[in-house]
Amino acid sequence: MPLPRGLLLCLSIVLMAAGGGTALGVGLAQQSAPLFALGLFLAMGGVALLVSGICMAMKNLQVGVPGHSLLHPRTGTRFSPQQALAIQRRLDRIRREMSEGSVRTAEPEPPLPSTPPPWTMEPPPSYDTVMKSQQHSERL
Repeated sequence: MPLPRGLLLCLSIVLMAAGGGTALGVGLAQQSAPLFALGLFLAMGGVALLVSGICMAMKNLQVGVPGHSLLHPRTGTRFSPQQALAIQRRLDRIRREMSEGSVRTAEPEPPLPSTPPPWTMEPPPSYDTVMKSQQHSERL
């Protein structure tokens, strides 16, 4: 059976305090590596229990922020029964119309001819002609 959140949080604080006191007070003062390691181990265990307890508390915390769907769980549709019935009737009518074949299919465009039509425009002027006409217009 899991421990209650409050007991888990209290136990984690006690372990962190005991581990910190053992590591810093006794382990460093007496220059004892095993006591320092034991204190560090107890403190880390307390931190792990604290994080676990906070995660459990946050999982059961229901924060309701109106209008924001990411911060609260969905409770179902937001339509009144009358709105839901009207929406269902409209969807049924649309489905009936689609199944009756009332949707018109667009007629395909005629295929393009295999050869392009003959060119009817005159060819563009040559580069020299354009340059001469620009020089002539600049002189005027």
